[in-house]
Amino acid sequence: MAKQIAVTKIFNAPVEMVWQVWVDPELVKRWWGPKHFTSPVAKIDFREGGKSLVSMQAPTEMGGQEWYSIWEYVEIIPLKSIEFIQSLADQDGNKTDPTKVGMPPDFPKDIKTVVTFRELANDKTEMTVTEYADFGSISNFAQIGLEQSLDKTAAIF
Repeated sequence: MAKQIAVTKIFNAPVEMVWQVWVDPELVKRWWGPKHFTSPVAKIDFREGGKSLVSMQAPTEMGGQEWYSIWEYVEIIPLKSIEFIQSLADQDGNKTDPTKVGMPPDFPKDIKTVVTFRELANDKTEMTVTEYADFGSISNFAQIGLEQSLDKTAAIF
């Protein structure tokens, strides 16, 4: 099973604008989660040592369940990189055991996430999101979900 997944995407926007999709709660709500999922909650405390709370909600035809995650920021280098630990949580932002919210027993409790930004010519930006964890039986779904989230991000620009 995968120990890391990574997706790189080029956006038609300068790095300052692409950076904002991680900082602005209203923008986070537009891209967080796979295709057809929504993000009703995005409480962003974007600073080293800060903790953000985000949610993704399945469409009604898929049961409509809402899952919460926290992002605990480890290192932020403005316009260059963001490192945080991603964990499933309850609606109040308390880390929870993934099995308690319906995930398989091998779902990772903590996912180290590194986002890097590279300025390209003509106001384009390359962004890579790498998630480090033992993804177990959800490896394929994690990869597809990340790809779909970044496709939703591209639609913002």
